Amino acid sequence: MDLDIEKLRYIINGALAEDIGDGDVTTNLIIPPSQFGKGVFISKEDGVLAGIDVAQLVFEGVDRDVTFKKYLKDGDKLTPKVSIAEVEGRVKSFLTAERVALNFLQRLSSIATLTAKFVEKVKGPKAKIIDTRKTTPFLRNLEKYAVRVGGGENHRFGLYDMILIKDNHIEAAGSIVEAINRVKKGNKKGLKIEVETQSLKEVEDALNCGVDRIMLDNMSVKDIRKAVELIKGKIELEVSGGVNLNNVSSIASTGIDYISVGSLTHSAKSIDISFEIMI
Repeated sequence: MDLDIEKLRYIINGALAEDIGDGDVTTNLIIPPSQFGKGVFISKEDGVLAGIDVAQLVFEGVDRDVTFKKYLKDGDKLTPKVSIAEVEGRVKSFLTAERVALNFLQRLSSIATLTAKFVEKVKGPKAKIIDTRKTTPFLRNLEKYAVRVGGGENHRFGLYDMILIKDNHIEAAGSIVEAINRVKKGNKKGLKIEVETQSLKEVEDALNCGVDRIMLDNMSVKDIRKAVELIKGKIELEVSGGVNLNNVSSIASTGIDYISVGSLTHSAKSIDISFEIMI
């Protein structure tokens, strides 16, 4: 799992603290610490698994003595009734950890699953499916990880690692040319520059200014094709806005380089996964 484990533990500890507070009162009143058993994560539908290592860290965050055995790894296909992983140890610990573990597992698997559907739709053309910053606060690294598990790629991680001139920047600067000129003058770090365009005229202006990537925002497939012809491979082209599973194939067929899809992280439906205890 290509994630910073210490940062991940920080997120998990926060999630556990939010859920447990000063104690799992129901479990503490019903289940004795001496009761041991097993628990199994079971998939209830088709999908792509993501977050199994996160789920393991959740259980270990509650009880370091649990044994966590994985039957599947991130990126594996899920089908109904398949066993994903088995946990052995104190039943009390299972009941305290299960909801937080499932929240991560279901959320990340949903993103990986939806991403895989988009990637499958554009198989053949060169277009790559990428994500956006429309992520859950504090979970961006995890959600972008799930996009990679599903076969997609990541756009910028934040406001700090790439320059993206959007419509409001252009409005405030007065024109797309002025916004780009200001950026190029002050870009001391040499960050990659992308500019959002909403018309073919803006595409031409951005091309003449020499940016690294042009985003075509909410353009028709007809205008996307015209933009591709205008650019002639000189600059990377990205399509954004209104992309869905019904139109992504036609967008990809235009010869575009990237297709950014906000719904990967803001609208993915949680995958149905259960955790069942066996005494």
